[in-house]
Amino acid sequence: MVEERDIPKPAFSTTTRVLAKPILSWEEEGPERLRLGLSSLDHILGGGLVKGQVVLLAGEPGVGKSTLLLQVSEKFSQTYGSVLYVSGEESPSQVAVRARRLGVGSNRLLVLSETNLEALVEILKVEMPSLLVVDSIQTLYTSSLESSPGSVAQVRECAFGLSEACKAMGVPLFLVGQVNKEGMVAGPKVLEHLVDTVLYFEGERFNFYRVIRVIKNRFGVSGDFAFFKMSELGLEEVLEPSAFFLQERVSSSGSVVFPQSEGTKPILLEVQALTIQALYTTPQRKTQGFDVNRLSLILAVLEKEARIFTRDKDVFVNIVGGVRVEEPAIDLAVALAVASSAKDKPVGDFMVFGELGLSGEVRAVHFTEERLKEGLRFGFKRAIVPRGSYVEVEGLEVVPVRHIKEALEVII
Repeated sequence: MVEERDIPKPAFSTTTRVLAKPILSWEEEGPERLRLGLSSLDHILGGGLVKGQVVLLAGEPGVGKSTLLLQVSEKFSQTYGSVLYVSGEESPSQVAVRARRLGVGSNRLLVLSETNLEALVEILKVEMPSLLVVDSIQTLYTSSLESSPGSVAQVRECAFGLSEACKAMGVPLFLVGQVNKEGMVAGPKVLEHLVDTVLYFEGERFNFYRVIRVIKNRFGVSGDFAFFKMSELGLEEVLEPSAFFLQERVSSSGSVVFPQSEGTKPILLEVQALTIQALYTTPQRKTQGFDVNRLSLILAVLEKEARIFTRDKDVFVNIVGGVRVEEPAIDLAVALAVASSAKDKPVGDFMVFGELGLSGEVRAVHFTEERLKEGLRFGFKRAIVPRGSYVEVEGLEVVPVRHIKEALEVII
């Protein structure tokens, strides 16, 4: 329970500022896009930033949020003018040390250490930057509330006040948000509803790959990914993620290639499964990048419909590259990877996708042709697809299946 002080609200004006009109009488507006200088980041945002757009960038501590935004601020300032970088977690000298290491040194990049909302808004009106970066929203506080910075009330009020000010002046805003132990954005859920775009920055701190996933985007599609690798000079774009994820793939048992398509462009991912004899009475079910509850359903279907028993085996499933896949089209790929490992027989150079029902049926999925063409572009010649999604693609052998048994007969 959080106590909040009641703040008197001004009475609403009785003057009608905008008249309601029929929907088709409104003219279509194409917002001007402001390029960030990183092509993959521009792509997932829908072509760049829009004036007044509020973007929430969330991620684990140390994953590289500040590094990315410093690089973006440098490129943006060189094209559109001054950028105001507000750091509430680090002193300006600490930010300068990181900037020197990254080779960031634009005179148009202004660094400020300020945590009071009212003071920040006044500075914003004076500087009128082309972009505002706040690192992080959990460090801001408003004098109108007595609670401490980072509390639910402070985060909500500061985010609302700052976004209103930026939208009124047409200044794009990047808000850095920390995450809690469950991996969700810390603070109230209204924070994600308030902003225009939500980006999740994912990746292991001690690995060199990073993934930015679009959760929400009012000015583009959601579900897209941008991939980066961490180097001494900061984050570098991975322009061909399919090649990046498959470059170390070994065609062994338990390995299946799955063309993911949650956004605008399919990406080839490797699904790995490992089954070994259980050491304890209760077998383990462990996953990385895949829902463990969904795995339990797939194992039950394999046992009942395909007679592949894993009740006495530990089962491990991994999506290579640190990507988390939520679309049901990966079901068939996971099922065949588990069956391949259990039977110790490689799947081969097949691409696999399809949703798996509880009675073993393989259900149709979307974007079949786009998935197949992406695989063909990287040298794959065969694919197992749901019969309801069957399309012909020149140069590719497409095998349609209705049931999990038919898919297993193809590879085993």
